[in-house]
Amino acid sequence: MLKLTLLEFLARGIPEAFLFIFAAYAFSKNVLNIRRYLLSSVLFASMGYFIRLLPINYGVNIILSIIIFIIIIININQIDTIKSIKAVVITVILEFACEGINILIIQSILKLNVNYIFSNPTLKILYGIPSLLLMGCIIAIYYIILLKRKELRFFKDGEVMQQDSK
Repeated sequence: MLKLTLLEFLARGIPEAFLFIFAAYAFSKNVLNIRRYLLSSVLFASMGYFIRLLPINYGVNIILSIIIFIIIIININQIDTIKSIKAVVITVILEFACEGINILIIQSILKLNVNYIFSNPTLKILYGIPSLLLMGCIIAIYYIILLKRKELRFFKDGEVMQQDSK
């Protein structure tokens, strides 16, 4: 089992879920729908927590999370299937890259023992914040660029429209 403590769920799981759903909107080039965004973020965080409670090996939880992420993006946020899958793949790759950079800094520059950090939930949360912030900054900058270029799509009466045709 890959249990999460309540502190890990509140301090890392929920913010990460909100960031992932925002990334799906950004990478699929859709305008954020706040109501759907909040609902899908809370649902994704909850599902992630329950997946971690299942008696499965590490890695399987990631695959299950990706599948649930795609289903939530398609069904709740009404984003096209192909765009959803692309957005999820980009988001997961970006997360792995940011986590990798963070681990590299912790090991190479700070010269800290990663095994010790990962065995302590509080340290794991604290040392995981930089990767979450880096990912958040990248996604926010990308979304702002899309807004300025007017490349985001929004939905009106079930029909996709460009941002400048409001």
